[in-house]
Amino acid sequence: MSTALDLLDDLGFEAAAIVIGPEGVRTARGDLDLVRPWRSVTKTITGTACAIALQEGRADLEDPAGPPGSTLRHLLAHASGYFYESDSTLQAPGLRRHYSNHGIDEAARHVERAVGRDFGDWVQERVADPLGMTGLDWTGSASVGAHGALTDLALLAGELLRPTLLEAPWMRELTTPQLPELVGIMPGFGKQDPNPFGLGIEVRGHKSPHWTGSGNSPETFGHFGMRGTAFWVDPVADLALVVGTSHDFCDAHREVMPRLADAVLDEHRR
Repeated sequence: MSTALDLLDDLGFEAAAIVIGPEGVRTARGDLDLVRPWRSVTKTITGTACAIALQEGRADLEDPAGPPGSTLRHLLAHASGYFYESDSTLQAPGLRRHYSNHGIDEAARHVERAVGRDFGDWVQERVADPLGMTGLDWTGSASVGAHGALTDLALLAGELLRPTLLEAPWMRELTTPQLPELVGIMPGFGKQDPNPFGLGIEVRGHKSPHWTGSGNSPETFGHFGMRGTAFWVDPVADLALVVGTSHDFCDAHREVMPRLADAVLDEHRR
Protein backbone atom coordinates (compact mmCIF):
# COMPACT_ATOMS: atom_id res chain seq x y z
CA MET A 1 0.00 0.00 0.00
CA SER A 2 1.39 3.40 -0.97
CA THR A 3 1.65 6.15 1.63
CA ALA A 4 2.20 9.90 1.56
CA LEU A 5 5.90 9.48 2.30
CA ASP A 6 6.34 7.47 -0.91
CA LEU A 7 6.35 10.87 -2.63
CA LEU A 8 9.91 11.26 -1.35
CA ASP A 9 10.90 9.07 -4.30
CA ASP A 10 9.81 11.85 -6.66
CA LEU A 11 12.68 14.02 -5.45
CA GLY A 12 15.16 11.82 -7.28
CA PHE A 13 17.75 11.75 -4.50
CA GLU A 14 18.10 10.43 -0.96
CA ALA A 15 15.44 11.72 1.41
CA ALA A 16 13.89 10.87 4.75
CA ALA A 17 10.87 12.16 6.64
CA ILE A 18 8.93 11.87 9.89
CA VAL A 19 5.24 12.61 10.42
CA ILE A 20 4.39 13.74 13.96
CA GLY A 21 1.04 13.98 15.69
CA PRO A 22 0.24 15.16 19.21
CA GLU A 23 0.90 11.63 20.48
CA GLY A 24 4.36 11.47 18.87
CA VAL A 25 5.78 9.93 15.71
CA ARG A 26 3.08 8.56 13.41
CA THR A 27 5.20 7.24 10.57
CA ALA A 28 8.68 7.66 9.14
CA ARG A 29 10.77 6.67 6.18
CA GLY A 30 14.47 6.77 5.25
CA ASP A 31 17.68 7.28 7.18
CA LEU A 32 16.47 9.12 10.26
CA ASP A 33 19.81 8.93 12.10
CA LEU A 34 21.99 10.49 9.41
CA VAL A 35 23.48 13.73 10.73
CA ARG A 36 22.48 16.50 8.35
CA PRO A 37 23.23 20.23 8.17
CA TRP A 38 20.16 22.12 9.31
CA ARG A 39 21.35 25.43 7.87
CA SER A 40 18.50 27.96 8.25
CA VAL A 41 16.37 25.49 10.21
CA THR A 42 18.85 26.42 12.96
CA LYS A 43 16.93 29.69 13.28
CA THR A 44 13.95 27.87 14.77
CA ILE A 45 15.91 26.51 17.73
CA THR A 46 17.54 29.94 18.12
CA GLY A 47 14.13 31.60 18.17
CA THR A 48 12.90 29.08 20.74
CA ALA A 49 15.94 29.64 22.97
CA CYS A 50 15.49 33.42 22.70
CA ALA A 51 11.79 33.11 23.57
CA ILE A 52 12.73 31.19 26.73
CA ALA A 53 15.04 34.06 27.74
CA LEU A 54 12.18 36.49 27.08
CA GLN A 55 9.79 34.38 29.12
CA GLU A 56 12.23 34.45 32.03
CA GLY A 57 12.53 38.23 31.85
CA ARG A 58 16.20 38.14 30.95
CA ALA A 59 15.61 40.11 27.75
CA ASP A 60 12.80 42.09 26.15
CA LEU A 61 11.62 42.29 22.53
CA GLU A 62 11.90 46.07 22.70
CA ASP A 63 15.56 45.98 23.80
CA PRO A 64 17.65 48.15 21.47
CA ALA A 65 19.73 45.71 19.42
CA GLY A 66 21.35 45.80 16.01
CA PRO A 67 21.56 48.96 13.87
CA PRO A 68 20.26 52.33 15.15
CA GLY A 69 16.52 52.21 15.79
CA SER A 70 16.39 48.41 15.74
CA THR A 71 15.16 46.16 18.55
CA LEU A 72 15.50 42.50 19.39
CA ARG A 73 12.07 42.02 17.78
CA HIS A 74 13.34 43.51 14.51
CA LEU A 75 16.39 41.25 14.52
CA LEU A 76 14.48 38.03 15.16
CA ALA A 77 11.79 38.93 12.60
CA HIS A 78 14.18 39.85 9.75
CA ALA A 79 13.11 43.49 9.93
CA SER A 80 16.24 45.24 11.22
CA GLY A 81 17.41 46.41 7.81
CA TYR A 82 20.61 44.35 7.89
CA PHE A 83 21.98 42.79 4.73
CA TYR A 84 21.92 39.00 4.41
CA GLU A 85 25.34 38.33 5.91
CA SER A 86 26.88 41.64 6.95
CA ASP A 87 26.39 44.51 9.37
CA SER A 88 25.68 46.91 6.50
CA THR A 89 22.08 48.06 6.25
CA LEU A 90 19.68 48.36 3.33
CA GLN A 91 17.09 50.57 5.02
CA ALA A 92 15.85 51.71 8.41
CA PRO A 93 14.36 49.07 10.74
CA GLY A 94 10.73 48.06 10.34
CA LEU A 95 10.26 49.06 6.70
CA ARG A 96 10.67 45.73 4.90
CA ARG A 97 11.26 42.06 5.61
CA HIS A 98 14.84 41.54 4.50
CA TYR A 99 16.03 38.03 5.34
CA SER A 100 19.26 38.29 7.30
CA ASN A 101 21.49 35.62 8.78
CA HIS A 102 23.52 38.41 10.35
CA GLY A 103 20.42 39.76 12.08
CA ILE A 104 19.66 36.39 13.68
CA ASP A 105 23.29 36.00 14.77
CA GLU A 106 23.17 39.48 16.29
CA ALA A 107 19.94 38.61 18.13
CA ALA A 108 21.66 35.58 19.62
CA ARG A 109 24.62 37.72 20.68
CA HIS A 110 22.23 40.14 22.40
CA VAL A 111 20.51 37.31 24.29
CA GLU A 112 23.89 35.80 25.10
CA ARG A 113 24.88 39.05 26.84
CA ALA A 114 21.49 39.23 28.58
CA VAL A 115 21.68 35.74 30.07
CA GLY A 116 25.42 35.92 30.79
CA ARG A 117 26.02 32.58 29.07
CA ASP A 118 27.45 31.34 25.80
CA PHE A 119 24.43 31.11 23.50
CA GLY A 120 25.26 27.56 22.45
CA ASP A 121 25.34 26.53 26.12
CA TRP A 122 21.97 28.27 26.62
CA VAL A 123 20.49 26.32 23.69
CA GLN A 124 21.85 23.07 25.07
CA GLU A 125 20.65 23.70 28.62
CA ARG A 126 17.22 25.19 27.91
CA VAL A 127 16.18 23.44 24.70
CA ALA A 128 18.29 20.46 23.63
CA ASP A 129 18.73 18.75 27.00
CA PRO A 130 15.09 19.07 28.13
CA LEU A 131 13.89 17.67 24.80
CA GLY A 132 16.44 14.86 24.68
CA MET A 133 18.16 16.13 21.53
CA THR A 134 21.31 14.14 22.28
CA GLY A 135 22.80 14.41 18.80
CA LEU A 136 22.54 18.17 18.27
CA ASP A 137 25.85 19.64 17.09
CA TRP A 138 25.92 23.41 17.62
CA THR A 139 28.82 24.81 15.61
CA GLY A 140 28.59 28.47 16.53
CA SER A 141 26.30 30.26 14.10
CA ALA A 142 22.85 30.86 15.55
CA SER A 143 21.46 31.35 12.06
CA VAL A 144 22.84 28.36 10.14
CA GLY A 145 25.23 26.35 12.32
CA ALA A 146 23.28 23.39 13.71
CA HIS A 147 23.69 19.80 12.57
CA GLY A 148 21.67 16.84 13.73
CA ALA A 149 19.63 13.79 12.87
CA LEU A 150 16.00 14.03 11.83
CA THR A 151 15.14 12.33 15.11
CA ASP A 152 16.49 15.40 16.94
CA LEU A 153 14.62 17.79 14.67
CA ALA A 154 11.46 15.75 15.20
CA LEU A 155 11.80 16.31 18.95
CA LEU A 156 11.84 20.07 18.33
CA ALA A 157 8.87 19.86 15.95
CA GLY A 158 6.95 17.77 18.47
CA GLU A 159 7.70 20.30 21.19
CA LEU A 160 6.38 23.14 19.05
CA LEU A 161 3.25 21.11 18.32
CA ARG A 162 2.65 20.50 22.03
CA PRO A 163 4.73 23.10 23.94
CA THR A 164 6.19 22.33 27.35
CA LEU A 165 9.06 24.82 27.45
CA LEU A 166 7.11 27.96 26.56
CA GLU A 167 3.98 29.34 28.15
CA ALA A 168 1.12 30.15 25.78
CA PRO A 169 1.82 33.92 25.43
CA TRP A 170 5.43 33.31 24.46
CA MET A 171 4.54 30.47 22.14
CA ARG A 172 2.24 32.91 20.35
CA GLU A 173 5.03 35.50 20.11
CA LEU A 174 7.37 32.89 18.67
CA THR A 175 5.04 31.53 16.02
CA THR A 176 2.74 34.35 14.94
CA PRO A 177 3.68 37.18 12.57
CA GLN A 178 5.75 40.04 13.92
CA LEU A 179 5.21 43.31 12.03
CA PRO A 180 2.75 41.30 9.92
CA GLU A 181 2.24 43.84 7.15
CA LEU A 182 5.85 43.81 5.93
CA VAL A 183 6.62 42.90 2.31
CA GLY A 184 9.78 41.00 1.49
CA ILE A 185 11.60 38.46 -0.63
CA MET A 186 11.14 34.86 0.49
CA PRO A 187 14.43 33.09 -0.34
CA GLY A 188 13.86 30.67 -3.18
CA PHE A 189 10.25 31.83 -3.75
CA GLY A 190 10.39 35.50 -4.64
CA LYS A 191 8.48 38.54 -3.44
CA GLN A 192 5.71 37.95 -0.92
CA ASP A 193 3.19 40.61 0.09
CA PRO A 194 2.99 40.27 3.00
CA ASN A 195 5.92 38.05 4.03
CA PRO A 196 5.14 36.97 7.62
CA PHE A 197 7.76 35.72 10.07
CA GLY A 198 7.65 35.08 13.78
CA LEU A 199 10.73 35.15 16.03
CA GLY A 200 13.27 33.24 13.97
CA ILE A 201 10.46 31.09 12.55
CA GLU A 202 8.71 31.47 9.23
CA VAL A 203 4.90 31.71 9.25
CA ARG A 204 3.12 30.47 6.15
CA GLY A 205 0.32 33.00 5.95
CA HIS A 206 -0.97 33.22 2.39
CA LYS A 207 2.39 33.03 0.62
CA SER A 208 2.37 31.71 -2.91
CA PRO A 209 4.40 29.98 -4.19
CA HIS A 210 5.55 28.21 -1.05
CA TRP A 211 7.28 25.04 0.11
CA THR A 212 4.35 23.89 2.28
CA GLY A 213 1.09 22.60 0.83
CA SER A 214 -1.99 24.40 -0.39
CA GLY A 215 -3.84 22.57 2.38
CA ASN A 216 -1.62 23.88 5.16
CA SER A 217 -3.32 26.49 7.32
CA PRO A 218 -2.05 30.09 7.31
CA GLU A 219 -0.99 29.47 10.92
CA THR A 220 1.54 26.85 9.79
CA PHE A 221 5.09 27.67 10.86
CA GLY A 222 8.55 26.19 10.46
CA HIS A 223 11.55 26.68 8.18
CA PHE A 224 13.54 25.18 5.35
CA GLY A 225 17.30 25.14 4.96
CA MET A 226 19.28 25.50 1.77
CA ARG A 227 21.01 22.16 2.39
CA GLY A 228 17.72 20.31 2.04
CA THR A 229 16.36 20.02 5.59
CA ALA A 230 12.94 21.41 6.50
CA PHE A 231 10.02 21.09 8.88
CA TRP A 232 6.56 22.53 9.36
CA VAL A 233 4.06 22.48 12.20
CA ASP A 234 0.39 23.01 11.36
CA PRO A 235 -1.46 23.79 14.61
CA VAL A 236 -4.86 23.63 12.88
CA ALA A 237 -4.25 20.17 11.43
CA ASP A 238 -2.40 19.18 14.65
CA LEU A 239 0.43 17.69 12.59
CA ALA A 240 4.11 18.24 11.91
CA LEU A 241 6.37 17.03 9.11
CA VAL A 242 10.18 16.84 9.22
CA VAL A 243 12.15 16.25 6.00
CA GLY A 244 15.85 15.79 5.29
CA THR A 245 17.53 15.27 1.93
CA SER A 246 21.03 14.79 0.54
CA HIS A 247 20.69 17.61 -1.99
CA ASP A 248 20.76 21.39 -1.72
CA PHE A 249 17.32 22.99 -1.95
CA CYS A 250 16.38 23.00 -5.62
CA ASP A 251 13.51 22.87 -8.10
CA ALA A 252 12.73 19.28 -7.08
CA HIS A 253 12.09 20.45 -3.51
CA ARG A 254 9.90 23.31 -4.76
CA GLU A 255 7.81 20.88 -6.80
CA VAL A 256 7.61 17.87 -4.46
CA MET A 257 7.49 19.43 -0.99
CA PRO A 258 4.04 21.08 -1.44
CA ARG A 259 2.62 17.83 -2.84
CA LEU A 260 4.17 15.89 0.02
CA ALA A 261 2.66 18.27 2.57
CA ASP A 262 -0.81 17.95 1.05
CA ALA A 263 -0.52 14.16 0.93
CA VAL A 264 0.52 14.03 4.59
CA LEU A 265 -2.40 16.26 5.54
CA ASP A 266 -4.84 14.10 3.56
CA GLU A 267 -3.50 10.90 5.10
CA HIS A 268 -3.08 11.98 8.71
CA ARG A 269 -5.43 14.85 9.46
CA ARG A 270 -8.22 13.71 11.82
